[in-house]
This record gives sequence, C-alpha cells and structure tokens, in this order.
Amino acid sequence: MNSMLRKTVLGVAGLAFTGGVFAGPIAAHADAPVTTAKPVAAVQADKPDMGKLIPHGVQGAQSKITLNDEQTANAKAIIAATKKAGLPERAAVISIATSLQESKLENLGHLGDKNDHDSLGLFQQRPSSGWGTPEQITDPEYATLAFEKGLKQVDGWQDMPLTKAAQTVQVSAYPDAYAQWEQQAADLVAQHWNS
Repeated sequence: MNSMLRKTVLGVAGLAFTGGVFAGPIAAHADAPVTTAKPVAAVQADKPDMGKLIPHGVQGAQSKITLNDEQTANAKAIIAATKKAGLPERAAVISIATSLQESKLENLGHLGDKNDHDSLGLFQQRPSSGWGTPEQITDPEYATLAFEKGLKQVDGWQDMPLTKAAQTVQVSAYPDAYAQWEQQAADLVAQHWNS
C-alpha cells in the first residue's frame, strides 16, 4: 500500500470509536483531499504572534485541506464566537483545529446512513450527550461557545499541547488526531483574527 493511501486509510480509521464503530460524520469526508504540509510560521505586524498561537511548536506531521467559502466562513464564525467569549487567539486555534478534525469545518447535519449516532455541527457534538438541541449544535456560534465552555473548565488549557486540550473536551477514541491541524488552524487565526 503506498504511503499516501496508507495515511488516508489510517486517518479515517483513526476516527473510529472504541470497539470499531465508525464515527458517522467522518464517512462524509472520506474523499476530502488532505495534504501533508511542513510546519511553517510567518509573523506579520498586524497578525497575532505565532508563538502565542502555537506555544509548544507544531506537534508532529501536519495536514492541510483547501477550504471552500463555507468552510472559511465557519472558521471566521469560530473566531468571532471566541472573541465574543473574551478568549484569546489560542482558544480559536484549538477550536478550529478541533473542528478541522471533527468535520473539516463543515456544519454537519443529519447524515442518514452515514451517521451511526447523533453527532452534528462543526464539532460533532451530540444532543444525547447534553451539548444542546440539534438546532443549537448546528449554529456555529453556539457550537463554538459550547466547546469553549468545556475548554475553559480544563485547568491550564492555555499552556498545554493543543491535542491534549482538545481531547479533554472532546474525549475522542483517537486523541492525537487533533495535533495534525494545528498549523492550518493557527494560519487561519493569524489571517482572520483582525479582519
């Protein structure tokens, strides 16, 4: 199996829940192109400091997808909700990286047969787990504020690696998967925080 195909298969398999039950919404993204990029950091005077966005440096190999207008709008909505919550850029980076992993920044509705549970929205939050109603969870602002409410309850989240902070809120069967999106999330925050 060639290495790119192997990484894709492992990436999809990495989103399975314990016991081999796939997280339903990931099936909708199995064909989404994902590229691996080398970590790059650029700082501009009007952009947030990348050292604050990624305080521990990028952890591991990084993935990157090309965003469409809807995905970019969702990233901007996450940033706006983060600002509304009075949280720093680092919270937006963690939130966007989490959404990139969970939904590829797509606001997922009911996926029919591709969904074996009730995960919805940018963060695959579940009404049955108390995240809110389906209408709330599919509202990007509400979903972000709900995720960040959980994040604020994590002692020291500002200083821990992104994947640990995201995992503490999300409780994924594959906690290391969030790290691969840190650079793209930081780049999006640097690009849109002041816009």
